[in-house]
Amino acid sequence: MKNEKQIKLFLVDDDALFLKLLEIEFLRSADFIVETYATGELCLENLSHNPDVIILDYYLDGIDKVAMNGLDTLDKIKAANPDIPVVMLSSQDKIEVAISCMHHRAFDYVVKSETAFVRLQKIISSIFRFKKMEKELNWYMDRM
Repeated sequence: MKNEKQIKLFLVDDDALFLKLLEIEFLRSADFIVETYATGELCLENLSHNPDVIILDYYLDGIDKVAMNGLDTLDKIKAANPDIPVVMLSSQDKIEVAISCMHHRAFDYVVKSETAFVRLQKIISSIFRFKKMEKELNWYMDRM
């Protein structure tokens, strides 16, 4: 059962070891409900579970070479629900890749590294601070 403070997080990565490490870190460090998926297709099939944030791998072709890649998955997520923040995650340390993700409406881009988890935690905190400010602004504007 989800309480007010729990954040539903989708982790989508075809690297099973990295996916499990991320899942363990999020479950151990804070109050998250975590769902993991090895493909973009599985993530899309489960969007009805209403994630608060999605962390999405850039390539997603390690299990199935014809699987949908991260950018295509991102586009379909945004078409289904443009309000879900999606953080792209990749081993690609190229500015062009990060820029491409941002053009596809990713909230942020994180390079897989030993500091990736800490960075992801900070980004998720920022997302919820932003949502809170947006909610307060809307409340204020409604009263004007």
